[in-house]
Amino acid sequence: MTDLSHCTVVIAGASSASGLAATRALVGAGARVVAVGRSADRLDEVAAAGAEAAVCDLSDLAAVERLAEAVGPIDGLLHLVGGWRGGGGLAGQSDDDFDALLASFTALRHATRAFDAALRRSEAARVAIVSSTAVARPLAGGANYAAVKAASEAWTRAVAQGFAKAARDADAPLRAASVVFRVKSLAGLEDTLAEAFVALWDAPAIEINDTIIDLASA
Repeated sequence: MTDLSHCTVVIAGASSASGLAATRALVGAGARVVAVGRSADRLDEVAAAGAEAAVCDLSDLAAVERLAEAVGPIDGLLHLVGGWRGGGGLAGQSDDDFDALLASFTALRHATRAFDAALRRSEAARVAIVSSTAVARPLAGGANYAAVKAASEAWTRAVAQGFAKAARDADAPLRAASVVFRVKSLAGLEDTLAEAFVALWDAPAIEINDTIIDLASA
């Protein structure tokens, strides 16, 4: 069994079925889990599963930076902020829907930037997001959604490149990895996601950094 007793992992957007499954898997592996969400009440279930609940507006960079300072050293970041809006063909891709979807990308940018220094200091940092198969095959009715997910994947791959460059510049082995998980839908795959995230610590960083993992075939 994976031993994460030395690790602190932050789950951004933890108040969901996927957040609960990830919390249980990480706590079961011995990790300290910090579950982040906007509502204290919605974090009750993950707190009961062993996580430390942290209320934070991830759209507010200053608030996320304060959170990072309060949490201290971390070894993992799982980004679960998301949601779907769409339909109506290309003409139905409203600005309101795009702005709502864009919030997940903003949260990813803020979290990875605020925790970057801590992740780089870790002996085995792992960062992961949940993306969509829609990136590979975008539809007109989901153009807003696919565009935001594509941007999130690009950002996550840039995090991976940053990890690799830091290791090269230090003439040190790569110890950190940034990974994209893709799904068509997370419904029914919450435990699969949780297990796949924990399993990232079982693989050498050099083998998984900057990879895209299809959870449906994992």
